[in-house]
Amino acid sequence: MPALTWSVRSVDHALGGESVYRELFAAEPVAFWLDGSLTDRSPRRISVLGTSAGPDAEVIVRDAADGDVFAELQGLLAARRTDVPAELGDLFSGGYVGYFGYELKAQTGGVAAYEARTPDALWIWANRFVVIDHDRDRTFVVAVHAADDRDAPAWLDRAQNAAASWFMGWVDPPAIALLDVEQHLEQDRATYLAGIDACRLALEAGDTYEVCLTNRVRLPPVPDPLDFYLWQRATNPAPYSAFLRYGELAIASSSPERFLAVDGDGWAECRPIKGTAPRSADPDQDQLVAKALAEDEKTRAENLMIVDLIRNDLGRVSEPGTVQVPQLMVVESYRTVHQLVTTVRGKLREGVDAVAAVRACFPPGSMTGAPKIRTMEILDSLESSARGVYSGALGYLTVDGRADLSVVIRTAVLTPHETVIGAGGAIVLDSDPVAEYDEMVLKAAATLGRAG
Repeated sequence: MPALTWSVRSVDHALGGESVYRELFAAEPVAFWLDGSLTDRSPRRISVLGTSAGPDAEVIVRDAADGDVFAELQGLLAARRTDVPAELGDLFSGGYVGYFGYELKAQTGGVAAYEARTPDALWIWANRFVVIDHDRDRTFVVAVHAADDRDAPAWLDRAQNAAASWFMGWVDPPAIALLDVEQHLEQDRATYLAGIDACRLALEAGDTYEVCLTNRVRLPPVPDPLDFYLWQRATNPAPYSAFLRYGELAIASSSPERFLAVDGDGWAECRPIKGTAPRSADPDQDQLVAKALAEDEKTRAENLMIVDLIRNDLGRVSEPGTVQVPQLMVVESYRTVHQLVTTVRGKLREGVDAVAAVRACFPPGSMTGAPKIRTMEILDSLESSARGVYSGALGYLTVDGRADLSVVIRTAVLTPHETVIGAGGAIVLDSDPVAEYDEMVLKAAATLGRAG
């Protein structure tokens, strides 16, 4: 594999993400927009938009049966492992952007009981990209290329010229946002409630301690996936908003949940969410809702069990004694919901890279329940289709060893045939079945940009 060169040009202000996407990437056959402009939940607000182009353009598209995609990515990243320009070191330095779908549990101890309609893994070699540093008000235009790649300078010129353009406009609600979510559930109310009853029987038998039962909403296709995403980001902004496109497949995500991040010093961090409550327009009532969520015994039990599972997952790849919980069950509030969030951290052992950490923790424990392997078997018997992209992880893996991936929730998977939204919730012994059903519908509605 030829040595890589980084060509970097800077712009002295933070460009608008919509402008950059429309000008540089909207016409590309594959593109991504990791949209960090909408959050105050991170010490640095970074957006990364890009594609794969030029002689070394590459998109890895795999199904669970195609072999070990985790090992494949490890090898590709190791072959390209190198120092990166200092100005990109704490931002995004190039690597792969994409997702691991839920059915890859077949490569991490589970079984792929259903076949997804979308690829189980999709990873884009990001060699043409724009990094927007919203907090420091600057932008970097970057090409990663071989020394003899003549396409890279021309792309940089075009990208820098495009920086003068500006788009910003309101998008009308997509037609599917006005549909009744409950009329389009894969499992209707009666079926989902019966699934909750089956979960309770498994809990009473001691087969599991917590079961994250999910459902699918199947809606008509949308004419323009980008317009759908722009509507979603305007009505339900979230820390891990993202838009990913590969041919006729598009993913529009407003996820609030970090699955796993690995920094340059080898610290890995998960931020599981367990506990969701709708916002209220009345400030006093909204405060009471948040307080009730923080104090709810059932919700705290859900959160604690998943924290223990994640501590165990991280403990398998971390140095002994380094796994810690610096933030336990804190309420974080978003446009449509309050959520109960915990932070779990660990220092990866020598020789353990970011992909190995992802494998150890995949699929996200907040989307399975505990214990993970047995609970996934129970879920396979109760759910009626593959989860696909939903319940997986989406984000980036860099050539300098870092990673940041979200849990794929509050996400629409868009194809020419349909729009699919996954939603669910954790079932424990004292769950109220009707409340669990209502919470599932609330999460699906939030993905469409409305509170319910």
